[in-house]
Amino acid sequence: MNYKFTIITTKEKGGFVIRCAELGVVSQGKTVKEAQKNIKEAVELYLEDNPESKKYLSKTEPLISTLELEYA
Repeated sequence: MNYKFTIITTKEKGGFVIRCAELGVVSQGKTVKEAQKNIKEAVELYLEDNPESKKYLSKTEPLISTLELEYA
């Protein structure tokens, strides 16, 4: 079964940190491609260790938007 996850990548000192929003799984890599490979492996291991969590996962794409705020 295929699931879609929201992945957030941020540039950090020495590389990239990548997070799976739905599961709270975090990984990293020196490049974006390496970080993406690592998060995929980390999510697979998480789901393998926590099979009960699969029943709470959505099979549809999440809605992602931005928030604009004036801050003085």
